[in-house]
Amino acid sequence: MTTSRSEAARSSSQPSTVVPDRDCPLCPRLVAFREANRAREPSWHNAPVAPFGDIKARLLIVGLAPGMQGANRTGRPFTGDYAGDLLYATLVEFGFAKGAYQARPDDGLKLIDCRIANAVHCLPPQNKPLPIEITTCRQFLAANLATMPNLRAIVALGRIAHDSVLKPLNLKGSQAPFGHGAVHQAGAFKLYDSYHCSRYNTNTGVLTPDMFRSVFAKVKADLD
Repeated sequence: MTTSRSEAARSSSQPSTVVPDRDCPLCPRLVAFREANRAREPSWHNAPVAPFGDIKARLLIVGLAPGMQGANRTGRPFTGDYAGDLLYATLVEFGFAKGAYQARPDDGLKLIDCRIANAVHCLPPQNKPLPIEITTCRQFLAANLATMPNLRAIVALGRIAHDSVLKPLNLKGSQAPFGHGAVHQAGAFKLYDSYHCSRYNTNTGVLTPDMFRSVFAKVKADLD
C-alpha cells in the first residue's frame, strides 16, 4: 500500500495509510491528469486530498472525488466549489461544524465530531473516476474507517460513495440499495444515503436543501 509522506498529511496528523502519497502512482490516468494540471496551475494543490476533521469523530462523510476548482485547487475536501457551500452550511446548522465557511482552507472553519473523506482521493477527468480507479483507491477509504475508533455514522454522498463504503462494511448491494434518505445498519455502524450536493443535482431539483438537511437531521438525532 502506498503511504503518505506529504506535507498535507503530516500537518493534519493523518495516519500514513489513509492518504495516498502526493505522487501516488497507482492510477496511471489520474497521474497523467495530475501532472498536466500541475504544469498548468502550479500554485494549486494538484495532489491526493487528505481527509478533513478529527479521526476521533463519530461521523464520517464520504464524497466522490476532489473537484477541479474545489479540493484539487485548495487541498481541503469540498472547499472552493458549489458543493461545499451547501455541505458546510448544513454541517454548521446541525452542529457538525463551527465558524464561517469562506471557501478557502484557512477560513478557520472547524468540524465537530465529523470527518470528511472521498471515495477517490485524486481529481478524475470530467469528475468521473473509472471503476478500476474507484477500486484501487478503496484501500485508503477502508483505512479511514478502520482507524476511526469512535465511528458510528457514515453519510455517503451519491451512489459511488455508497458503493465504495459497502465492501469495507461487509455489505452487499442487495442488502443496502442506494436511495436518498435510506439508512442501512452495518453492525455497529449506520450508513445514511444522500444524493450528492453538486450544483447539477441542486440546479435540476434532484436534491433540494431541505432534502439534504433531512439526512443530517436523522444523523444528529441518532447520535444525540
